[in-house]
Amino acid sequence: MGDSDNITTLPLVTRRRVLAGTAIAMAAWQSTAVARNDLEKDRSTDSAVAVWRKWQAAHEETERLCRQQQRLERKLAETVGFPCATILLRDGESVTLYSLRALRDVLDLNPEDVAMSAKAETDFAAHQARWDALDKEIGYSATLRAEREAADRAEDLLEMLSETPAASLAGVAAKLDAVLREGDLSEGSDEFPCPQIRSALDDVIRIGQRLFPEQMLASEMLQSKPARKREGRSLRVWTEADGGPA
Repeated sequence: MGDSDNITTLPLVTRRRVLAGTAIAMAAWQSTAVARNDLEKDRSTDSAVAVWRKWQAAHEETERLCRQQQRLERKLAETVGFPCATILLRDGESVTLYSLRALRDVLDLNPEDVAMSAKAETDFAAHQARWDALDKEIGYSATLRAEREAADRAEDLLEMLSETPAASLAGVAAKLDAVLREGDLSEGSDEFPCPQIRSALDDVIRIGQRLFPEQMLASEMLQSKPARKREGRSLRVWTEADGGPA
């Protein structure tokens, strides 16, 4: 009976408060666990990330083809030169024209000089034929067409990405990354909205690193871009489904 004196029964109101507090804590823990599971599941199946990957492939293919066609165009220019013809004007000055239309516009001003017109058009046609022959041999025009097709795909995918709701931090980061890269925004630019977009992307990546260290969002500089492009930022997305970097 002595032991029974040490047993203290909590008042009814206190017991209710303890039980209520425990129930609230359990519900909060379950809610947090469900939310975390949903985030992890969404990140591995985020439609925005999937579209971004397709866009990135088309974007990188466009840049590759751009560099290739620029090399081929330089070879054409150095080997045969851009198609042109030089004509002598009435004032004694000569002018070199780089299109048949421009050539004919100038020749129309001197309709009486039939011989000069015929020679100029013949020279231009011969130059164009040399250009076309080498073009066909090295595939310049074919590469240029392929670049335009890849650019069209990238543009369509970028629009699709903007219309696809992100379901995870990876999806948000992917959208920001596409804006920076497609917009030719240089890493060092301090003009609006470059710093703001870059800051938002860094924030998303930092938060993702803190919440999901095992499934990271990583940002790294792209390799040097072609002349018409400027340096930008590349994004790699780690997801549980992939088991590694995208």
